[in-house]
Amino acid sequence: MGLAIWRKGKPDRQRPHQEDEVYYVISGRAKIQVADEDRPVEPGSLVFVATGVEHHFHSIEEDLRVLVFWTPPHAALGKK
Repeated sequence: MGLAIWRKGKPDRQRPHQEDEVYYVISGRAKIQVADEDRPVEPGSLVFVATGVEHHFHSIEEDLRVLVFWTPPHAALGKK
């Protein structure tokens, strides 16, 4: 699990990951594109992204604060 922040007007440069992800939006407003689906997100939104699927937040109207859950755990989290 981790906290991700995307700033208003800044691009989301994510690339597909090697883990399934779930995003829980804590605050902010934007849109997310997952594969061919595009939808708005706001506080309380929950988004699932499967391993290897193209996705990114865009049209960020307010800074986004998002809890990100990875399964299996994201490789960078276990390294020291």
